[in-house]
Amino acid sequence: MKTVKLAAVAVAVALSGCSSLGGGGFGSDYYSLIRVKEANVGDRSLAVTPRREWNRQRHFLFDDVRWVEDWTLNGPLLDDLTFVTGLPHGRYLIRTDTRSAQQVPRFDADMTALEITAMLESAYRVRGGAIDFKTLSIQPRPFLGQSGFQFDYEHLDGDELWRKGRAVGAVINGRLYLIMLDAARSHYYDDALPDFEGIVASARLR
Repeated sequence: MKTVKLAAVAVAVALSGCSSLGGGGFGSDYYSLIRVKEANVGDRSLAVTPRREWNRQRHFLFDDVRWVEDWTLNGPLLDDLTFVTGLPHGRYLIRTDTRSAQQVPRFDADMTALEITAMLESAYRVRGGAIDFKTLSIQPRPFLGQSGFQFDYEHLDGDELWRKGRAVGAVINGRLYLIMLDAARSHYYDDALPDFEGIVASARLR
């Protein structure tokens, strides 16, 4: 996902002047501060409570998809937290040019966990520029009081940096709800993982 963000991030860094790592607000139009209290995300059908301050990002990969929202602690090239809040049947996870030879599948309400994770991998490869993608595990996990799944993976992007991710999700009433952490494998993933787990545990439907 990170490759397509590079130009936008470069602009954001130039505009921000200075930033504070690990939350605290980046101080530009590309970010807004998320404080340590309950926050509504995506289309506002999901609420979560972070354990520390995060930065809400303007859309980069998941552009113009109202059910998707991204947060970061240290900038999207280092860590990225994505919320998918009730993506409906038949809709794309990302904005898609139907004329393109490579396509990310539409979400289908009957998708299995394996098919959903394949859709996520496709998004990384087609739009994110991943040149290697490895599934580490797919296992059942409750989410939002429903039977869901946990997907652990890692990928190598065009910037030659390995990144690691975890997605926890469920299909509820035919809609996809998912929270996903994607971060640089060295340091940043392990640093953000406890925050991710706390946010997943706090998630509730509104």
